[in-house]
Amino acid sequence: MKPFLILQLRPETEASDDEFQAFLRKTNLSAGEVVRVRLDQSLLPKNIQLDAYAGVIVGGGPGCVSDLEDEKSPLEARIEKAILSLMPEIIDKDFPFLGCCYGLGILGHHLGRVVSKERYSEKVGTTDCLLTEAGRLDPVLADFPDRFDAFVGHKEAVQRLPDGCVHLVSSPTCPFQMIRYGQNVYATQFHPEADSDGFEVRINIYKHRGYFQPDDAQSLIEMCRAANVYAPEKVLKNFVKRYRT
Repeated sequence: MKPFLILQLRPETEASDDEFQAFLRKTNLSAGEVVRVRLDQSLLPKNIQLDAYAGVIVGGGPGCVSDLEDEKSPLEARIEKAILSLMPEIIDKDFPFLGCCYGLGILGHHLGRVVSKERYSEKVGTTDCLLTEAGRLDPVLADFPDRFDAFVGHKEAVQRLPDGCVHLVSSPTCPFQMIRYGQNVYATQFHPEADSDGFEVRINIYKHRGYFQPDDAQSLIEMCRAANVYAPEKVLKNFVKRYRT
């Protein structure tokens, strides 16, 4: 079996490690079945060959693709450039790709620069997701309930469906929760890897990054712990099941 390439953006080791372990748990992949690249620490390999991998999974992070260049730290700019450098080949080949939160921003930016902070940002917590008609037919959403809760927390969002994309999941607060380009390129605004433990880690790490008032951290943790979030991880399981052979 070819390994999956997991690209991570979080510069905080605790957050990055927690996210990576969540990817492994919720895909049933072992560490030996993936290639992990922390883009805050390493450059992408030169002349990377996508065909050596079963698929690409991109995690979340605190950066925003819609920020002006002078608003991005040198590290955020370097990470963004690295991921965007892969997108032309991924799109041209319709190569298996799953972008989680930031990954949706990357896909939307590459396809039409349709990502901004104008509308549809969501506070840290849960959102009520709804499958579209196309979503009910998509293999990566097999065995999903028509409605499900998912963890979210983002400042920017896709403002319109990029050309060539299929709308798979919506929510009242952010219409484009999951989209697909071609047959194999997927991205979610919600976090399919997240659970209450993982969100507690992120709330504590990012409480001074403008997602919420720092004094609200404990109440957000309690809200996340009380949430009934179980379906989103199936996106990861179904994606890996579809492309691992």
